[in-house]
Amino acid sequence: MSTYAVNPAWRGTLASLGLDPAAVLRRAGLPAGLLQPPGVRIRAEDFFALWEAAEALSPGPDFAIRAAEAVSADELDVPVRAGLASRDVAQAAERIAAYKRLVYPVALDVRTNNGLRIALRPRAPFTPPSVLERFELLFWVAFARLATGVRVRPARVTIPVPPRRQEAVESFLDGVVFTPGHRAEIVFSQVDMHRPFVCGHHGLWEELEPQLRSRLHDLEQSAAWSERTHAALLRCLPARRTLAETAAELATSPRTLQRRLEAEGTSFQEVLAHTRERLARAYLQRSTLSYPDIAFLVGYDELTSFHRSLRNWTGETPRGLRLHASP
Repeated sequence: MSTYAVNPAWRGTLASLGLDPAAVLRRAGLPAGLLQPPGVRIRAEDFFALWEAAEALSPGPDFAIRAAEAVSADELDVPVRAGLASRDVAQAAERIAAYKRLVYPVALDVRTNNGLRIALRPRAPFTPPSVLERFELLFWVAFARLATGVRVRPARVTIPVPPRRQEAVESFLDGVVFTPGHRAEIVFSQVDMHRPFVCGHHGLWEELEPQLRSRLHDLEQSAAWSERTHAALLRCLPARRTLAETAAELATSPRTLQRRLEAEGTSFQEVLAHTRERLARAYLQRSTLSYPDIAFLVGYDELTSFHRSLRNWTGETPRGLRLHASP
C-alpha cells in the first residue's frame, strides 16, 4: 500500500507550537515512538489522523495558521526545500508538484494561465481533513513570502467548507479570507507568481533534483506486487474486482499476477479483502455516506455480505466503526 514520509522536524514543530508529541500520537491512535526514528513512513489515514489530533489538542487559534506561521527553510521536506532554488513561485510550484508524492498523500494540480493556480487533488476516500487543506493553502503564502522576501498576498483562496470564524485567517492573509469553492485552491496574481526568489539557494536544485528523480524511480520500481495490486484495486473498485480484470490493469496475466503474489506470501483474495477493509474504514470514518452506498463502493452487491465481511475484518458493525470515529 502507499505510504508517506513523516518529516523528521514534525516532532520539534509540534513541541514549538505548545503540543506534546506523545499526546498527539495517542490521540491519533498511533504508536508512541512513531516520530523518533528517521525515515518513518505511514498510511494516508494515519497521516491525516496526526493533523486532526494536532488540531484537536492545539492550545491556540486555528492550528493550520499556527503551523503556516512556523514554516522555515530548515524544516522543509527535501522536495519542498529544493523548490527554494527556483526562479519564482510558479516554477517552484511545478517542481514541488512533480515530487510531492514522495512525502505527501495529497497531490497538486498547478496551472499558470491567467495567474498561478495551485489546487489540492486528493484521492477519495482518503481525503485530507479540513485543517490540512487549510494548511496546504496557507503554506504556499508562507513559502512565497519566505522565498521572495516580500509579504505576498494571494488573489483568492477557496475551500469546500470555509471556517465560520476567519479573523486569524484574514490577519495572516492581509485581508483575504477563505471563500467557498468546489475544491481547495489558492490563486496568485501574475505579478506575484513571477516575483524573483532571493539569493541564497542557487545550486540547490541541481544538487537535489537527481536525488529526487532517483527516489521517485526507486519508489515506482520497488513496489511489491501486493502494493501494485492494492493500488490498482483502489483505482478501479467497485467496477473491477476480479483477478483477470486487475491483472489487465497491471498489464500482466492472471496466472503471473497470482504467482507473484504467492511469492510474496499473499494472494489476490487477501489483497482484495485488505483493500476493501481499508476503503470501508475510510468511508465510514471520513464520510457521511449511507451503508448501502459504502457497500457498493467497496465492491459488494449485497449489504448483508458487506456487514458480514466487516465484522470478520474488524469485529465491528458499520455503525460501531462510525461511532468510534466520532470525536
